[in-house]
Amino acid sequence: MTDQSVPEVFNRVLTLLTHAPEQPDFSHGYLDLLGDQPGEPSGPIQSFWESDLGSNLYDHAQSLARRMFPTWYRLPSPTRPPAGGRVLDIGCGPGNVTAKLGRAIGPAGLAIGVDVSRPMLARAAQTQTAGNVGFVRADARELPFPDGTFDLVTSFAALQLIPEPHKVLAEMTGKLAPGAWLAVMVPTPRDGLLHRTLQLFGDRSGLTFFDPTELAESLHAVGMETVHTHQTGPVLWISARRPE
Repeated sequence: MTDQSVPEVFNRVLTLLTHAPEQPDFSHGYLDLLGDQPGEPSGPIQSFWESDLGSNLYDHAQSLARRMFPTWYRLPSPTRPPAGGRVLDIGCGPGNVTAKLGRAIGPAGLAIGVDVSRPMLARAAQTQTAGNVGFVRADARELPFPDGTFDLVTSFAALQLIPEPHKVLAEMTGKLAPGAWLAVMVPTPRDGLLHRTLQLFGDRSGLTFFDPTELAESLHAVGMETVHTHQTGPVLWISARRPE
């Protein structure tokens, strides 16, 4: 399918969908597969980030964090995507990381960012869309792509905000091609400083706090072959490889 009224990248995205809509909605610069269906915020923090004000502040906060603490956002070496590969970025927010992944894989590759927040995706579409970078509004618990589609599936500082995160992890792993990698970074390890602080005040944040062993077991249970977890500063990295 070729449509000159939308960025060329979406002609590539549409061919990957499990069920491409008859009349795709690109009216806001991204492909909206949810329409009027609202996202399901996991709590007040997620609700704030999904607002217009929150999306603006999130963009600046993430940019500052990447400059000050680059190692927090650095993909583990084995998970780096191949040139010309396909990458799926879950909870992409304003799209900065998705765009960086697009530059890493080059023009022959394809990087797709997925989120439910309209304000976040509007910012991403306006500033980060490129010939090999596009954004999709979809539910991470029901990703709209066939199994085995991607060479890398990532999520940076988002999984802790998404409802049913273990279901999302299982969905992410299913989209990996044989031998491909999953790479997830969360700033909410269990018993970390943020977790302990919020517990003192009665945690109503809606955040999920992750235990490395529990995550490893969850990924092994859905068939991942190699699973690594490691903590860098206050963030937890999880990487896992799908068997050949």
